Amino acid sequence: MQTIQSAVHIMHADPVMTAGLHAILAERPELRVTTHLSQPEAQRVARVLVADYDSGIALARQPVPDAFRHPGVLIVTQLDKEWEVRIAMDAGVHGYVLQSCSPDELQKAVTALSQGQRYLSESVTRSVADSLSRETLTGRETDVLQLLAQGCCNKSIARKLGIGVGTVKTHVKGVMSKLDATARTHAVVVATQRGLIRPGSGVHPATYS
Repeated sequence: MQTIQSAVHIMHADPVMTAGLHAILAERPELRVTTHLSQPEAQRVARVLVADYDSGIALARQPVPDAFRHPGVLIVTQLDKEWEVRIAMDAGVHGYVLQSCSPDELQKAVTALSQGQRYLSESVTRSVADSLSRETLTGRETDVLQLLAQGCCNKSIARKLGIGVGTVKTHVKGVMSKLDATARTHAVVVATQRGLIRPGSGVHPATYS
């Protein structure tokens, strides 16, 4: 009996990754694999799109005419911070695996998406589950946390954000409670480990409501 193939189109920004992904996925007879470098027109009929982080989010957010089915978008990336994963999921990405995954897991993820299912690698699933089990920071608490990471005192934070010192103290207390931190520096360390802030950055990576 002839195998019915699912069209898989690779749109990863890294040419080396694209070659590796193609080599791994092309081993599966049920997958018809194309790349954007050689066959960009194949995107129109693809059932699964395999992309890097930024491209994957952009593809998931693209509106699709009612007459067409939105292809499953699988992100293959080294980005594993909880906020990065949550942003991708909120954008509508269907699958998320890390570049360090095994060939078997990559093939399993693509097969799942081709069947209309979702797929998250085990480590990514754990990250999302952990983030959902914790209280999230508000946007203002994240602003305060970012300034704490820059070494700002309460007065400086108040001035930069245009709020009172008392309000800053309230936000700092909230941050430390939600991060289960024992000191301001401990809060910064925990937040950095979780990917909530980037050391040296003046702009926080995500706003939590």
